[in-house]
Amino acid sequence: MPKILSEAAVEQYHRDGYYFPLRALSPEEAAGYRAKLESYEAATGGPIASNLRHKVNLLFTWANELVRHPKILDAAEDILGPNLLCWTSTFFIKEANDPGYVGWHQDATYWGLDPDDVLTVWVAFSGAGLATGPMKVIPGSHKLGQMEHADTYHEHNLLSRGQEIAVKVNEDEGVHMPLAAGEVSLHHVKLAHGSAPNTTPDRRIGLAIRYIPPHVRQLKVRDSAMLVRGTDSIGHYDPEPEPRADMDAAAIAAHTDAVERQLGALYSGTDKTEFRA
Repeated sequence: MPKILSEAAVEQYHRDGYYFPLRALSPEEAAGYRAKLESYEAATGGPIASNLRHKVNLLFTWANELVRHPKILDAAEDILGPNLLCWTSTFFIKEANDPGYVGWHQDATYWGLDPDDVLTVWVAFSGAGLATGPMKVIPGSHKLGQMEHADTYHEHNLLSRGQEIAVKVNEDEGVHMPLAAGEVSLHHVKLAHGSAPNTTPDRRIGLAIRYIPPHVRQLKVRDSAMLVRGTDSIGHYDPEPEPRADMDAAAIAAHTDAVERQLGALYSGTDKTEFRA
């Protein structure tokens, strides 16, 4: 029996490639995590950016706490099974009234992970209503295999390579996934999705947590990941340590190592050496 999802929800995920909404945090908890992020941003003089938006569970104790949240892990276990690695955690932040968008794409395109048993849990730190540019998905597209993508490096595309599906996407088939603060959505690594700009006067803040079971391999580099539930008896990934204090020397060193590996996979074949956003 599933731990937190209904059997119908699990069936929908496997059929359509996504499920939403699921209440994981109370509105107060979500506001608390947002406050911790924005406290760090205030102390450093601007929005969190570039490499620091990625693998944040290695840098901040509160982000490490969040990727281990029991309700989030229960949902991941319902989809992937009892042994879970956090492969990465990435902030997707659209500033107020900003042209930033996410082009139509599949997450799997440059990740190097095989097989495709990869789940994203997208956690809303703030409300993600229709005007904020919430995720929009094409139901069932995860069953179409890997689609051809083109790199655009468009200045307003929030993706690492500005990648977009190279064939025409019928947006009329798309389903928006609006979320309230503290709710999460689940989606498959090959689900075609994108999102529009945020046209509201508030930031749209989401943390995308990527979970994999230990049997998923990294084909491009020797990668690392953090065990967050169960056991890993396979050893495809070097273990990542939990941060003991926010942004301390050990956390920064572990993060630097992990991000360099991930960049090696995502930007293989290019001269890029850091994340764009």
